[in-house]
Amino acid sequence: MTFLRAHRTIATVIAFVLAYVVIKVLNLADILNAYYIQLIMLAGINIVMTVSLGMVNGFTGQFSIGHAGFMAVGAYTSAMITTVWLHTSAANPLVAYPVFIAAVLVGGLLAAAAGYLVGAPSLRLKGDYLAIVTLSANELIRTVIRVTEVLGGPRGLGGIPKLTTLEIVFVFTILSVVLMRNYLFSSYGRSMKAVRDSEIAAEAMAIDTTRQKVFVFVFSAFFAGVSGGIFAHLLQFIHPDNFSFVKSLEYLIYLYVGGSTSISGAIVGPAIFTLLPELMRGLQAWRLVIYPLILILVMIFRTEGVMGLKEFNFILIPHRQRKEVSA
Repeated sequence: MTFLRAHRTIATVIAFVLAYVVIKVLNLADILNAYYIQLIMLAGINIVMTVSLGMVNGFTGQFSIGHAGFMAVGAYTSAMITTVWLHTSAANPLVAYPVFIAAVLVGGLLAAAAGYLVGAPSLRLKGDYLAIVTLSANELIRTVIRVTEVLGGPRGLGGIPKLTTLEIVFVFTILSVVLMRNYLFSSYGRSMKAVRDSEIAAEAMAIDTTRQKVFVFVFSAFFAGVSGGIFAHLLQFIHPDNFSFVKSLEYLIYLYVGGSTSISGAIVGPAIFTLLPELMRGLQAWRLVIYPLILILVMIFRTEGVMGLKEFNFILIPHRQRKEVSA
């Protein structure tokens, strides 16, 4: 236990691996069918999306509401690569999975490039102005996809090979959460929090606030793009409406209900809301009423979210290790 407390990265990996083993055992015992396994995979994708959004909205103090647009860039980029390159060789995993991983990474890089194009000029803005710019960027990306025939246009893009598996989602989630966690607990992460708390004080401490915000925005967009690639190869069909403002709004709800300044909150929020629809199948038409209602109640009675500033033990980095990381 002392070793695990001192090495939180290993503890985080073990926690996710144990969760995977439990789910796999329940699946083999026919307690969890394919539908529930897909829900769990969607929860993993949503966790990465929410943690990456939390880097911008929670830890840097900005207000982006266009995260689904970067997810769309990654989804369509990776889907176009795999549908073209794997048209005749998808049955061969030795070919399919290396191409799939490369396609997902390329999608993430293009999403990061889109994040830079949006963030570089707009992150000089604050509050409502930044929200409007990111919302406009989300709709711009979606409109470009809708009018581009090679991307399927308004019909959507189908024929995507199903390459996303439970194992891939777990590895992707572990790597993404660990990378973002280590960044947030590093000296760069403290710079982000300084920008959030007071930009004037941060600048007085020689922090380039604009550069810091742009980098975090690009970093976050990369993970959103990779999430989009995993998402596309899970559903096998994507449509511009999959990445609308409503999708971005869902991630905001996940984040603020779980806790915007907590990595654990960004894990709990999407886990709850991905599985919640299963508990209210007969109320799907009321989903966009129930979700905001829950958000309102949380903001009134639990303003800092479900987790607040608390973190799970396997997420925290001890103070001694934080000093070593920052040194």
